Amino acid sequence: MTYTLITANRNYSSWSLRPWLLMTMLGIPFEDRIEPFTADSNYEAFRAFSPTGQVPVLLDGARTVWDSLGITLYLADRHEGVWPQDPAARAWAQCAVTEMHGGFSALRNDCTMNVGVRVKPKPMSAALERDVARIAELWAQGLDRYGGPFLAGPHFTAVDAFFAPVAFRVRTYGLDVGHAGQKWVDHMLGLPAMLAWEKDALTESWREAGHEAELLACGEIIADYRQA
Repeated sequence: MTYTLITANRNYSSWSLRPWLLMTMLGIPFEDRIEPFTADSNYEAFRAFSPTGQVPVLLDGARTVWDSLGITLYLADRHEGVWPQDPAARAWAQCAVTEMHGGFSALRNDCTMNVGVRVKPKPMSAALERDVARIAELWAQGLDRYGGPFLAGPHFTAVDAFFAPVAFRVRTYGLDVGHAGQKWVDHMLGLPAMLAWEKDALTESWREAGHEAELLACGEIIADYRQA
């Protein structure tokens, strides 16, 4: 039976990108179902298919799997390639994934995901500076230890999927993640799957006022490539 992956707007939904990219890159077949954000709160509408009222959600027959990390762990039990084969790289990747899943709140709040724009950000808070510095450190560590071009070695794995939304944020806000980090960002943004996600983000017609307000709070929009 083919999975159904429920995600939201390509332009806004960083959490949706993670399992979509993971499954696409690993060649795991799925039906792509988009439920766009239509209001400041989509909780009640999304509760029709998600126990948390949030996306992403993976449907496997009668089974519902929710949360990007929950979906990743579920897929790892059923498909090769979700985690690196090398034990040291696997342990590092799993720690980095959980750090991304549970941390970097300043980056999430001060640099909201918006694929189709470029922003001159407001002066960084100390918390955001720490988040960006930690990301640069973490990426450089993985690339140096395991040889790249992906964060945990020669193959794309879940750790790349979890930081993929940050690659878009680095470009949107012009964040400095160091030479090694920027090289990884450039590599990621050139992947066919990332280009496909970006193309859909630029051409989708949905706008949601709450997400747009969050963007304006992050800084000055200096370019908008989204379809009017």
